[in-house]
Amino acid sequence: MPHWLARHVLHFESVIEDSVAQFASQLPAGARVLDAGAGEGRHRANFAAQSYVGVDRGIGDASWDYTGLDVVADLAALPFHDAAFDAVINIVTLEHVPEPRRVLEELARVLRPGGRLLLIVPHEWEEHQRPHDYYRYTQYGLKFLLDTAGFSSERIDPVGGFFRLLSRRLLNAQQFAPWLMWPLIPPALLLPFLDGLDHDRAFTLGYTCTAVKR
Repeated sequence: MPHWLARHVLHFESVIEDSVAQFASQLPAGARVLDAGAGEGRHRANFAAQSYVGVDRGIGDASWDYTGLDVVADLAALPFHDAAFDAVINIVTLEHVPEPRRVLEELARVLRPGGRLLLIVPHEWEEHQRPHDYYRYTQYGLKFLLDTAGFSSERIDPVGGFFRLLSRRLLNAQQFAPWLMWPLIPPALLLPFLDGLDHDRAFTLGYTCTAVKR
């Protein structure tokens, strides 16, 4: 799939890439960055100018290569001292932890006061990395969790609206009936152009959040 087309139909993934890149660009050189839930370390390259540490339990996906992790640990009990990092990213990982509030409290603990957090979570998404898939989040639940963990949320933005969500679901349908591929592709490509009609964005793929440790 051409890159421009992938960005058009795989909107959530594109927003993740852009959000992480923008977050990294705003950090000073040498800043200490924790990727909490790093998986295969796909975001490491964005932080070439910073001091990057990737941590994960390494159990989410049996097909993934976790050998590039810097630390293997539970996000609810991080092996770092208080205020060890200047910034933290937690990218589509909070749905995979059974105690999200405890994890956010740990992220706040290892983050220096005034340090920044980039958090991205799903809202309407299929079960994945089963059985390690526990939650989906609304913007109100996110704000509550962040506030109670010691963060001040700056922005909580929906990733697309109803029509982008519907487009993604049409693409998902092909896994059940591959013969639907060609009839579904045209509407899947056209629906994102209608997304501006959804002003409320209550139907959304997920949320991007930025917050600061109080």
